[in-house]
Amino acid sequence: MTQTVAEPEHLRSAFDAYVADEKKIEPKDWMPDTYRRTLIRQISQHAHSEIIGMQPEGNWITRAPSLRRKVGLMAKVQDEAGHGLYLYSAAETLGVSRDQMDADLMSGKAKYSSIFNYPTLTWADIGAIGWLVDGAAITNQIPICRCSYGPYARAMIRICKEESFHQRQGYEIMMKLCQGTEEQKRMAQDALNRWWWPSVMMFGPSDADSPHSAQNMAWRIKRFSNDELRQRFIDMTVKQADYLGLTFPDPDLKWNEERGHYDIGEIDWDEFWTVVKGNGPCNRQRMAHRTRAHDEGTWVREAATAFADKQRARQQQAAA
Repeated sequence: MTQTVAEPEHLRSAFDAYVADEKKIEPKDWMPDTYRRTLIRQISQHAHSEIIGMQPEGNWITRAPSLRRKVGLMAKVQDEAGHGLYLYSAAETLGVSRDQMDADLMSGKAKYSSIFNYPTLTWADIGAIGWLVDGAAITNQIPICRCSYGPYARAMIRICKEESFHQRQGYEIMMKLCQGTEEQKRMAQDALNRWWWPSVMMFGPSDADSPHSAQNMAWRIKRFSNDELRQRFIDMTVKQADYLGLTFPDPDLKWNEERGHYDIGEIDWDEFWTVVKGNGPCNRQRMAHRTRAHDEGTWVREAATAFADKQRARQQQAAA
C-alpha cells in the first residue's frame, strides 16, 4: 500500500490560490502529490489512446479507395503517432518514465479510450471515426488547452489544431458517401449506427458517477463536466447529420425547447464498463498488436540508446 505523505498546509493553500488565479504550474513547481498522480494518469491515458488509436485506421491505409484517400489517412495516422509522443513527453516532466508508462499499458494497469476497441468494418468507418470520434475528442480537448499544467496545455494546442483537420477529413468522407450511390449512403448510415453510442460514451461516466470530477475542475485540469461536454458534442453533431441526410440510432433523440438542447435516450453504461474492463470486441486484439510491436521494436530502442551513449562519450572526450 502506498503511504501518503503529509503535505504542508501553507504549500497546498498557496498552490490552490495560484491555480485559481489561472496561472500555469510548471514541472519544477511544487504540486500536491494527488495533482501529480492525476495528471500522470490522465496524460498517459491520453497518450496510450493516440497510439492504440492508430490501429483501427492503419488497418485501412492499403485498402483506401484512392491514392488521395491513402495519403490523407496515412498522414492522419502519422499525426496520431506524433500526438502520442508529445503527450508521453509531457507526462515524463511529472517524473514518470516512458518505459513505466508502456509497462503499465501492457500489464493492463493503465487504460486507453474505450472507443478504440471497436472494429472498422468498412471504409465508411474511417469517415465516422474522423467525424464522430475526433469530433468528440476535440470537444473534450479544446478546454485542456487551458489546463493548469503548462506542458500539457501547450501540447494540446498543436494536437487540437491537427484533430480539427482530422474531423473535417472524416466529415468530408461521409459527405462524399452520402452524395454517392444508395449503397454508399447505406454504408455511411451503417457506420453512424455503430459508432454513435460509443462516441457518446467517450466522455466518460455521468457526473454523478465521476467522484474526482469536482477536484479536477477546481485544479483547472478539467474545465467542464463529462455531461456538459457530452451535451456540446450531441448538439453540434445532430445538425451535421441533418445536413448529410443521416439519422441517429436513437428514437428518443429530440430537441428540448425548455433546455435549449437535444435530449437522448439511455446510454448503455453496462456496455461501456464491459469495454473498459477489457471485454470489448477488439480489446485483446489491440493489446496483442501493441505488445508485439513493442517487443519487435526492442532492437531499435537498444540501437538508439547505444548510439546516444556513443555520442555522449565522444562529446565528453572532446571536452576533456
